[in-house]
Amino acid sequence: MNIPKTVFNGSALVHRLIFNKYGLVFFVFLIWMLFFDSKNMFVQYKLSKQIKALEQEKKEYVVKYKNVLKEKHDLNNDIEKFAREKFFMHKENEVVFILK
Repeated sequence: MNIPKTVFNGSALVHRLIFNKYGLVFFVFLIWMLFFDSKNMFVQYKLSKQIKALEQEKKEYVVKYKNVLKEKHDLNNDIEKFAREKFFMHKENEVVFILK
């Protein structure tokens, strides 16, 4: 009984896949999409970093917006207190001491 030995030859498999007409077309297409296309992987990576930075900036602006809304609410409720604290305004014949 003669049992054939099957040896996995990786280089022969790669050679057969690349030089097959379908493999060759796929390989060329893959290289084109990864490096030469207008939306290649480098551009996609750069855009994803820019999106993350813009999302972080958006979060910061949302926090600033909430603070401004709170100040606006405080201003509408007590204008005199706001003017005294923020702009150091005072009434006539009144002395203001600023402590820091």
